[in-house]
This record gives sequence, C-alpha cells and structure tokens, in this order.
Amino acid sequence: MTIFLTLAIVVLALILFVGEWFPPDIVAIITMLLLTILGLVTPEESISGFSNSATITVMAMFILSAGIARTGAIQIVSDILLNWGGKSPSKQIFTLGFIVGPITAFINNTAVVAVFLPIVEEWCRRQNISVSKLLIPLSFATILGGMITVIGTSTNILASGLSEQLGYGTFSLFQFTKLGLVTFSVGLIYLALVAPRLLPNRKKQTDDILTQDYGLRDYISEILIPPGSNLVGKTLDSSGLQHKFDVDVLEIIANDTHFHQPLEDKKLQACSVLLVRSNRKDLLKIKDETGIEILPEFIQNKKSLEVQLSAEDEGIAEVLIPSNSNLIGSTVKEIRFRQRHNVTVLAIHRGQEITRERLSEIRLKFGDVILVQGPKQSLFGLQINPNLLVLTQRELETLRRDKAAIAIGIGLGVVVVAAFNLLPILISSLIGVVLMVLTGCLKPREIYDAVRWDIIFLLAGLIPLGTAMDKSGATQWLANYLVAIAGNLSGYWILTSFFIITSILTEMISNNAAVVLMLPVAVNVAENLQLNPLAFMLTVTFAASNSFITPIGYQTNTMVYGAGGYKFTDFIRVGAPLSILMTIIVPPLIIFFYGL
Repeated sequence: MTIFLTLAIVVLALILFVGEWFPPDIVAIITMLLLTILGLVTPEESISGFSNSATITVMAMFILSAGIARTGAIQIVSDILLNWGGKSPSKQIFTLGFIVGPITAFINNTAVVAVFLPIVEEWCRRQNISVSKLLIPLSFATILGGMITVIGTSTNILASGLSEQLGYGTFSLFQFTKLGLVTFSVGLIYLALVAPRLLPNRKKQTDDILTQDYGLRDYISEILIPPGSNLVGKTLDSSGLQHKFDVDVLEIIANDTHFHQPLEDKKLQACSVLLVRSNRKDLLKIKDETGIEILPEFIQNKKSLEVQLSAEDEGIAEVLIPSNSNLIGSTVKEIRFRQRHNVTVLAIHRGQEITRERLSEIRLKFGDVILVQGPKQSLFGLQINPNLLVLTQRELETLRRDKAAIAIGIGLGVVVVAAFNLLPILISSLIGVVLMVLTGCLKPREIYDAVRWDIIFLLAGLIPLGTAMDKSGATQWLANYLVAIAGNLSGYWILTSFFIITSILTEMISNNAAVVLMLPVAVNVAENLQLNPLAFMLTVTFAASNSFITPIGYQTNTMVYGAGGYKFTDFIRVGAPLSILMTIIVPPLIIFFYGL
C-alpha cells in the first residue's frame, strides 16, 4: 500500500512541476509536507534535506561563486573575448565557449551567465552583430562546462550525495572529468560549426532598440499643456496623471529647460511639453479630461527615439530579473519601482512577448527583461542592486578588483584540497566561504544575497522524496518492473534508455528532481542485472543536464531567453540536435571509460 501511495505522490509532484502552477521549490516543499502528513517519512526525515551535505555544499558553492564574481575575477578574461573573437561566427562561439567552459567547471553556471551577459552584449555592440547569435551558445556552453567536475552544478553535487546514501561513496572532484571534457569538446564543436546556421539574427545591436526591438514608436509621445488646461499650477504628483491613467512622464520641457527624474514635485506650467509613455487611447482620455494637446510631429522630427531618450545625462538600459531576485512575484507598482530606483519602466520583455501597456499590473518573473529610462547615475545605481542585472558591462568601480587575486586563490585552494582528498568538499567549501568574508572579497550581508534559496529549498524538499521511495519499496518496485521489461536488452541500450527517460524528465520538471527520482532506480536496476552502478549513476547525472530543447528546462536558458529576443522554437531548432548528439555519445563513452 505504501508503495503505491508514494508513487501517487510522485505522480502528483510531476503534475505540479509540469503544470507550473507553483514554483518548483514550493512544489518540493508541498511534496515534503505530504510525505510527512501521510507518515511515509518521519518529521526528522522530512527536514533532513536542510542538513544534507549536498544541500550545504551547493549553498557554499553559490557563495564562493559570488565572491569570485564580485571581485571582477571573471571580467579579467573578457579581454580575451574582445581581442580573439574575430568576425567569424564560428570563431566567436568557439572563443566564447573556450572561455566560459573551464570557468563553469568550478563556478556556478548561473553566476557565470550573469557576468557574461553584459560582456557579450557589449561585444556584440562593438562588432555590430546580433546578440541572438551568441546568447544560446553562451548558455549551452556553460551547461556543458558544468559537467566537467562534481562542483560544476548543483545537480552533480546532489548526485554525489545520493551516491553516498546508496552506499557507493561520494564522487571525487574529477570523477567524470575525462567524460565531461569529451562531451564539452564535442558540444562546442557543434555550437561553433553547426549552430551559427540555425541561430536567428533577430536582436540586432542598433541605436534604435526602442523601435526595432520593443516596438515603442507608437507608445512615446509629446503632449503640450495649453494655458487653459486644468493641469497648470499642479505638481505632477498632485495632477494624478500617473495614477489615474496608464502613462509615465519621462521628461518635462519648460522654457527650453529639460527636467528629468525625479519629476513628482515639478510644477506643470502653461506651454510645458511632457514626453510620455502611453498608448493613443489613454492619451485621448487625458485630452478629454485635462485639455492637453497631443503633438503629432514628435517621431517624425527625431532621427532615433533612443537618442532622444538618452540625451545629456539620461540613458536607457535593459535590466534582467535574476533567479534570486526579491522582486519576483511583485508588480512594478507594489515595489514603487520608479520612486525607489528613479527610473521609468518603458516595456517588459518576457520570452516571446513584449508588454508596453498596464506595466504597473505585471507581476515580475525570473528571466523578465525590463526596459528602463532615467538618469545615468540612477542606471549606474542599478548595477550594484543584487535584485537586478543590468545588461550593460558593469563599471569597474562597482567591483572589488583589488581582491580578485585573493578570491581566485581561495577558489583554487578549495579545489586543490578537495582534489587531494585532504578534506571533504563540504568542509573545504565552507572554509572557503569564511575566508571570502574574512579577506573582504564578500561582505557578510552579501552571503545571503549570493545563495539561490529557491535551489536550496528545492533540494531540501526533494531529498525526503528519495527517502520515502526507498523506505516504501517504491524504488525497488520500479527497478524490478524495468528489469522485467528490459531484461533482454544489452547494457548499452539500458543505459541509453535511462539517458532518454532522464533527459525527458529534466525538460518537464527540473534536473535536480530528475536525479532524485531516477538515480536510485538506475542503481537498483544495475544491481539486479549485475552491472556497474557507477555507469548508471553517471548516465543519470549527465542526462539531467542534457537540457537544451526548451528555455525553461535550465536556469541559464531562461536567463538568455528574453535577453536574446528568442522564440521558443529557437531552442528546439538549436538544442534538439545537440540533445540527440549527447544521447548518442554519452552511453558508449561511459562504457568505454568506466566499464559496464
């Protein structure tokens, strides 16, 4: 009875993951609570995921990655990209992959993508090429690079922890490095030679991003306040313009003087001109109620809308909502975005959709790209906000460049200690965290901002599910069922089947959830068939990172989705061949390197 009850909860969790009604970490916590309430795990077992060595190690690696990133250590290699990238798309992708791959073998790949997104944007601007030609390769290269060492991804660390629970010990730091180097090399060759023919040329680096990329030509207007208007003499705030209507005032021009943000306390004078973001329908409503005049010649008299909104000390920037942002789930209005950051939101780019109206009502999600306009000093301030990622290259002054060598030294020390088994990776990484703070590479408060708490809660919630499947016998039941079906197949085809099933689950739910569900079953199948359990564990581990087909299957894919102006089908077109290629080469390579 407990077997089928546990399997029922597994199915429910899968449905919730696929349905996306709740974030993955919330689904994991719901699953953990259901297991406890139904008595499938004890209360102590239900919270064991929070103290699990894999969870703590992942948390420590997030902090170490942040320490290295915030000292500018990663930016140092950006000069290689700028100098060696060349003009050929293949050379550009190969150079990019050659740089980020080895980095993501030791640093969390979401942190690497966060650092390289503005670097790639700036590079594309200098080379006058589309960022859509490089951002998918950036994401895919970091995924492939993360499979070079155990600490490359949270999934690898989780798989290592599960291996220990199953009695096979943790993976060594370089347990599957030779396999990872081959798959990275093959993947990079594909990205450099084949992907350029499949990638779109959609988001070009032009001086008219507002009209070409965001279609704001019909949403930016100038309005005149005539002497008879009831707005004369009121401040912008007391006029109620930005509260009653879907309108944002970007600039006030009075007596040939341009006033920029903050504008709430500026008095509106007769014959003043307001530069606003709004649609035609709302402008007509404002005209009927306040007597303003709509100036029709604004667009025609300007060479570039972006040039107009970037005049003098004003600027425009694209801002990404990262996965650990506190703004996720809130609206622009709720967080008082304009008042807090002194910039105005012009549009929100989410996946394939661009929203230009009712922006104050949109709840922000991970991966959203917000187009903002405001004083350049305010845009500079956004660069040091941990809840936002400005897609322009970070100013060196905001980084602790004098600490870069120390941060790199600490990171290398953690790797060396773990590689020679002087200390467990859990202990060496925690020592590294303490040293990052003591040496000033990170401030104490930044530790909490560095941790991807959604991943921590996801891991903590999923680990009890693995415990319940083992205690109830569900893992053994599934293994026996699979052995009965696949008993006549060769070891190669059984490995390939596990790779395919895990890859599908990764795209549907999450890579960590796929590992928790599939790795114990794979080990049981290997034991029943008297095959090499390590080969099956590595198959599941590599398949869990074989996430190239959708923009939502892996965090780095989501990060580049809106930033690159991609469509969902772009990931299928570029990622499906790579996913099939990995399915073909990984199982035989595992057999060759580790035996069956």
